[in-house]
Amino acid sequence: MRPAIRSLQAIARWRRLSFVETPPIFGNAKPKSGSHLLVQVLTGFTRIMPCRYVEAEPIRTITKAGSRRPQEDILDDLRRLPQGVIGWGYVEATPENVVLLCRPDRVNYFIFRDPRDMLVSQVYFATEMHEEHGMHAYYQGLPDFGERLKVSITGIDQNGLKMVSVRERYDGVLRWREQEHVLCVRYEDFLGRLDATLRAMLDQVERIGYRIPTPRERAIKVLGESIQPSKSRTFRSGKAGGWREYFTAEHKRLFMHVAGDLLVRLGYEKNDVW
Repeated sequence: MRPAIRSLQAIARWRRLSFVETPPIFGNAKPKSGSHLLVQVLTGFTRIMPCRYVEAEPIRTITKAGSRRPQEDILDDLRRLPQGVIGWGYVEATPENVVLLCRPDRVNYFIFRDPRDMLVSQVYFATEMHEEHGMHAYYQGLPDFGERLKVSITGIDQNGLKMVSVRERYDGVLRWREQEHVLCVRYEDFLGRLDATLRAMLDQVERIGYRIPTPRERAIKVLGESIQPSKSRTFRSGKAGGWREYFTAEHKRLFMHVAGDLLVRLGYEKNDVW
């Protein structure tokens, strides 16, 4: 019933039955990198331009249990997004997904986070918050957080358990950053450059020729007020730079050995002295 109720609310708010004039919007994310914060902003979009609602469930490349979904299933999910509904998910930059999403008439966002903070968040999530996570049992069997963090950096492939290294995880981030029709935003920018980030998101909509009916300053205010990280069910701390509390000198050396120049390429460091 929820989609029907939300559609009726949108009809009443915008006094229209059709939402075909609104461009398709898709919010994409690197897991454990601020996806629910992005969804809150996208929900704010439904109050500044004629959109029916934000889809409740994400489109996933990897299931919650850790298995990879067939590419055609992902494409089917993307194609089936209802007209006028904002979609979101965790979709990789495969050639097929890029062809479908990265068109001049579509609006795409991709959020990512400092890999070090992402790793800390992933370990906490898999160990303490999500018992069905593919790494839960393995992490529980390790003696402490430090050992779990090492595995999250290097990855693992043994006894049927596979998780790629941090460098391999971020290959997809680098590919999305190369796409012309995707606005890539950093989680940290929502904390330190909120107005500029929201303006860039509005510009991304209007670059295709669509005019947002809400005045710009009012739209910025609405989107900013929609951000309430503590309401996310996966929210833990929400701060940037928390990795410093967990990374020892050994973790730093291991990270640099595995990830190479990843932090420099993403703009988080100027060199390997951190």
